[in-house]
Amino acid sequence: MYDHEPFSNVRVLTHSAIRMESEHGTVLYFDPFDLSEEFHDADAVIITHSHYDHFSPDDIKKVAKPDTLVIVPESCAKEAAQLGLPFITLEAGEATAIGGNVVHAVPAYNVQEDRLGFHPKENGWLGYQLVMDDITYYIAGDTDQNPDNEGLRCDVALIPIGGTYTMDPAQAAQFVNKLHPRIVIPTHYGTAVGTKEDVEAFEPLVDKKIEVMRKMEWH
Repeated sequence: MYDHEPFSNVRVLTHSAIRMESEHGTVLYFDPFDLSEEFHDADAVIITHSHYDHFSPDDIKKVAKPDTLVIVPESCAKEAAQLGLPFITLEAGEATAIGGNVVHAVPAYNVQEDRLGFHPKENGWLGYQLVMDDITYYIAGDTDQNPDNEGLRCDVALIPIGGTYTMDPAQAAQFVNKLHPRIVIPTHYGTAVGTKEDVEAFEPLVDKKIEVMRKMEWH
């Protein structure tokens, strides 16, 4: 189905910090946070929202080069301007190209009553669909399953499972089964929220036709 394994170029470094590299060497980071190394290889850093464990200026500096492009939701423009790097803003429904890869912005927000205040829809925070090497990845950001994301198409889904601020393992599995990607990579557990054991609760609830890849590389 694919020319190469669609997870071989993906690393979840910590929490929701994701590094992706295209066949042609374009390097993208999503929400770098709590990094123990400095990489300075990012062609772009893509931020889902302004919470400290997703928008971390210190960690952006660890991956950035002088010309690294930062992509943020419109509501994060002031924070992005303070980084001293080129940046653009996106709103849901907009897209941009980076090194031949296309990033589509999609809404990310809570709908569960007990967490409506954490990621309200009106903040305009984002998840992203990334088309890289003819594979569609969905980087969900901090979200619940909601009317704006439950119909998305993707081959590989990176989904938060840690509960409290996002879906818990059972809710995340229900969402993944609705999306039905080929592969799911759980994120957002065992660091700032949730436990490392959350994946043990998540995996048995995922449709057996969907491969669960445990990509966390704990320090």
